[in-house]
Amino acid sequence: MTGTIGILLHALHVLGAVVWVGGMVFALFVLRPALGLLAPAQRIGLMGAVFARFFKIVWHAMPIVILSGYGLVFGVYGGFKMVDPAVHAMHGLGIAMAVVFAVLFFGPWAAMRAALAGGDTPAAAAAAERIRKLVLANMVLGLFTIAVAAFA
Repeated sequence: MTGTIGILLHALHVLGAVVWVGGMVFALFVLRPALGLLAPAQRIGLMGAVFARFFKIVWHAMPIVILSGYGLVFGVYGGFKMVDPAVHAMHGLGIAMAVVFAVLFFGPWAAMRAALAGGDTPAAAAAAERIRKLVLANMVLGLFTIAVAAFA
């Protein structure tokens, strides 16, 4: 599976990573600081709407990145025995990112959704802070993964 399929898999892999990691960079360094202009209840409501949309995107980007990566490893490069150690590093980091996202989604995001539905702004804000920390950790993992890819 080389040629056009390999190029398509590579493009999907890179585009998925750009969407996922770029979204985290935007959320942390552009959106979050700008939210300071809003009242706390407005800010947490907007963050809830943003997370709902972004997390749906991540649920699509994440499997695309993982599956296209496996497609490249096994269909183009001949398996894990044949690839550069950087590919092993990217694989481990990508799986770690997926785990962090799952923890974030089923933990603090579920708590934030419940708090927003119940009108509990302080609990929603506390959950949003836990989400911020996990997104920050995932962003660092993602940027490190991209750096590894750039030097591979």
